[in-house]
Amino acid sequence: MLIGACTTTPVRPPVPPTPAPQTAPTPVPIVTAKPVLIPSSWSAVPGWSDDPLTDAWPAFLASCDAIGRKPEWIAPCGSARSIDGNDALAIRNFFESRFVPNRVTTTEGNETGLVTGYYEPLLRGSRTPVAPYLTPLYAVPDDLLTVDLTSLFPELKGKRVRGKIVGRTVVPYPPRGDLAASGSLRGKELLWVEDPIEAFFLEIQGSGRVEISKAGRVVQTVRVAYADQNGQPYKSVGRWLVDRNEVTLAQASMQSIKGWALAHPDRLTELLAANPSEVFFKEEAITDPSKGPKGALGVSLTPQRSIAVDPRVVPLGSPVFLSTTLPLSDTPLQRLVMAQDTGGAIAAAPNGAVRADYFWGFGADAANLAGRMKQEGRMWVLVPR
Repeated sequence: MLIGACTTTPVRPPVPPTPAPQTAPTPVPIVTAKPVLIPSSWSAVPGWSDDPLTDAWPAFLASCDAIGRKPEWIAPCGSARSIDGNDALAIRNFFESRFVPNRVTTTEGNETGLVTGYYEPLLRGSRTPVAPYLTPLYAVPDDLLTVDLTSLFPELKGKRVRGKIVGRTVVPYPPRGDLAASGSLRGKELLWVEDPIEAFFLEIQGSGRVEISKAGRVVQTVRVAYADQNGQPYKSVGRWLVDRNEVTLAQASMQSIKGWALAHPDRLTELLAANPSEVFFKEEAITDPSKGPKGALGVSLTPQRSIAVDPRVVPLGSPVFLSTTLPLSDTPLQRLVMAQDTGGAIAAAPNGAVRADYFWGFGADAANLAGRMKQEGRMWVLVPR
């Protein structure tokens, strides 16, 4: 589930004629049911009165830092600065007086969707390829071209495609398997890590931390953050395993995928190539270990108070009340979160209206929860009055 604009959305006509690509990309599934936001009431939002909103307040203020100058956000974000962040009643009154909860559904009336989880992993690595650190993490390649279609078609505002120039033609950037086979990314190694499957899941999470070792001793911990992507659509390797009867649908978790990879080292290349999307990274310093990486909104994610969404449905920065359950249980998980990130897995979902990726945070506990989270859920977008 790649964080931050990891999948190019499908381009609809009109588009200029283009030459046949050298490598035909797999098309991204189109959302078939248009989302609908239906105004609701606070009494209809399950768990609203039980959520300790003080935990969500810093995340809301972070959203205001990014969107507070937009016309509809000037008033609520301006008045938020005068609220005592430790006063739960004042925060609750603020949201109830300033916002209207809008239930997310589809034109077919479906209000229940999928809620998954993601986290910030920790890997061990080196700045040089020395055993056991032999798996590269790549920086953005020099020939990766990003084309903003807005200048040609204003109706496609925000739509971008990625490719590269061959001769005088722009062609799709190669998928993961072709990049690995050709060695065309050689020289763009950012860091080297010890486990190829952990490096793969780092791409799905979108960012993570790497402990840099030298002469057998950890000398530095850095963050590797999402920088760009090859423009190919995200494909679930869990689904690939299910389709080949390697695991059942109920077993298709991050933990089971790692277990399968460990048991089938000879098929690891085949497994990884099943996802044509390749993510490129940049290195960042960790200024506050308690905060997560920056999401698509440009602000640091708050553990258990930030989610990734499809921005075609939920505007980035919006408060969202999420009603779901804890992983593999019926225990309610109902809380106010902020739409501060996006992801390729969400954009590629065939019906992504009611769809969220819940950010669990950093560390082993967060990884365990995120890897097992595949719950039903409902969402209410808080729209400024």
